[in-house]
Amino acid sequence: MGRNISMMTNFILLGFSERPELQIFLFVLCLGTYFMTLAWNLGLIVLIRMEPQLHSPMYFFVGNLSFVDISYTSSVAPKMLCDFFKDKDQKTISFVSCAAQFFFFIGMGGTECCLLAAMAYDRYAAISDPLLYTSIMSPTLCVVMAITAYAGGCLTGVVQTTSIFQLYFCGPRVINHFFCDLPALLVLSCSSTFLSQVVNFLVVCAVGGTSALAVLVSYGYIITAIMKIRSTQGRMKAFNTCVSHLTTVILFYGSGLFSYLHSSAGYARDQDKVVSMLYGAVIPMLNPIIYSLRNKEIKDAVKKLKERKKQMSFMCVLVP
Repeated sequence: MGRNISMMTNFILLGFSERPELQIFLFVLCLGTYFMTLAWNLGLIVLIRMEPQLHSPMYFFVGNLSFVDISYTSSVAPKMLCDFFKDKDQKTISFVSCAAQFFFFIGMGGTECCLLAAMAYDRYAAISDPLLYTSIMSPTLCVVMAITAYAGGCLTGVVQTTSIFQLYFCGPRVINHFFCDLPALLVLSCSSTFLSQVVNFLVVCAVGGTSALAVLVSYGYIITAIMKIRSTQGRMKAFNTCVSHLTTVILFYGSGLFSYLHSSAGYARDQDKVVSMLYGAVIPMLNPIIYSLRNKEIKDAVKKLKERKKQMSFMCVLVP
């Protein structure tokens, strides 16, 4: 790593400068997306903390997912927004900062994979044996699963960051992306990237693949359990409890695996930027909406919070 730093102390993030005519539109779009991501995810975390009816295993994981989405997006968005109207030579990021950004982005991505797998098991436990659900998904088990998810994400970040940033970067130093992403970094290396790509593939298979397998197995059992329910209404009610999670899984895994499993030799710049924007900014913004729109408990909690706020306002008027 010392050799890298001595040869190249910083990179230039090209961002969206190839489309100067769209700079203002893209800036407003990205800024709005980031603010909505922060507002909606923070709002969901606060709501879950404040409302006792949401103190259940399912919402424990939803709250953690919101925290991960905030961290995920915040590892990229602030730097990207600051660089929008800078000249190309001013869009620099140090070697160490680039590595840190890559670590947090990959680490939070790995954590989200593990959390989605834990949430799939949670849905299986709720549908297959609802009477024993609270016993199966005990607070201790939920905490252990969450810690395991964060540990898995951290390990993913360490392994992939080490494999990428031990490469020899001698120039050019221009990253044709808006953040330090894997495909964009690989094409800048002057040394062989074969080992790094193998490590990347193995890590994606180990973390993403194992998590995806856990989700598939859980949903296999969920479908079996749903089919055993006699009433059509009961089946629909059970299925509806999984729709939000299933939608999040499809969006996250679909965009993430597409980006990280295709060869860097086939690196399509504009295509990768769009896909990265999708799973790095848009999906974290959509997740709280997905979990709120189809969820009666969250809607009821919001109504109660509004009623409580009105009552407090009324009391403030009455009390001099």
